Amino acid sequence: MIPEIAIGPHSLGGGEPVFFLGPCVIESEPFVRDIARRIKDIADSVGARLVFKASYDKANRSSASSFRGMDCREGCALLADIGRELGVPVTTDVHSPEEAVIAGEFIDVLQIPAFLCRQTDLIQAAAETGRVVNVKKGQFLAPWDVKNIAEKLIAFGNLNFFFTERGVSFGYNNLVADMRSLYWMRELGYRVVFDATHSVQRPGGLGSSSGGDGKLAPVLARAAVATGCDGIFMETHPNPAQALSDGPNQVPLDQLGAVLKQLKKVHAAVHEN
Repeated sequence: MIPEIAIGPHSLGGGEPVFFLGPCVIESEPFVRDIARRIKDIADSVGARLVFKASYDKANRSSASSFRGMDCREGCALLADIGRELGVPVTTDVHSPEEAVIAGEFIDVLQIPAFLCRQTDLIQAAAETGRVVNVKKGQFLAPWDVKNIAEKLIAFGNLNFFFTERGVSFGYNNLVADMRSLYWMRELGYRVVFDATHSVQRPGGLGSSSGGDGKLAPVLARAAVATGCDGIFMETHPNPAQALSDGPNQVPLDQLGAVLKQLKKVHAAVHEN
């Protein structure tokens, strides 16, 4: 029996899936406050268990001229304030041990980016905050390779962690989501979330930025829920074409409610007695 993980009022692995939803990046304070309220209303309307997500800084953009975001402490404090206002847990990604320590003061779930998933100092800093840690599985890792990461987290005193599948590199500028990965990681004894929007990304596919096909995100999310996972990570934006980061992958906000309803129906059908 894989232990459940408490995230605010939610339990990852406690039956219903947890949905990690939000824009790719904090484009501005008014923007992120508005979209958080709208996502909360949508989640409440369909009975979805919400963790709000947004990055304060996109530290791994393809181009030096691309939009980055804001200061770590400023961004984390803003997300924490949104979480308190709406009564929802919040998550964001950290890129260095120093950022992990700062984020640990504010954030419910610290996310280790896929590119950094083997960085021991970062893993240690995140683990030692005592917060829940979400490690994005690198596009270069086999599912069973996450065992080494898990052993690091455990060695640093943190048992409240899970892994997120976000696709595996398949040739150049392409990712493939192998649904078997969800099964194999859960068989190792870990809680697993599926990242539906980054799995449809085409890294660097637009030259100075990444491309992708957001229309496929709900398709892969349905497959992941049917295969078996503990949650879905999905980015959304009111106008993906105008998003300042990862627009091509994101689900339009006006479609989010229908997507969540569909995913809950798939989950109910799979778990029907």
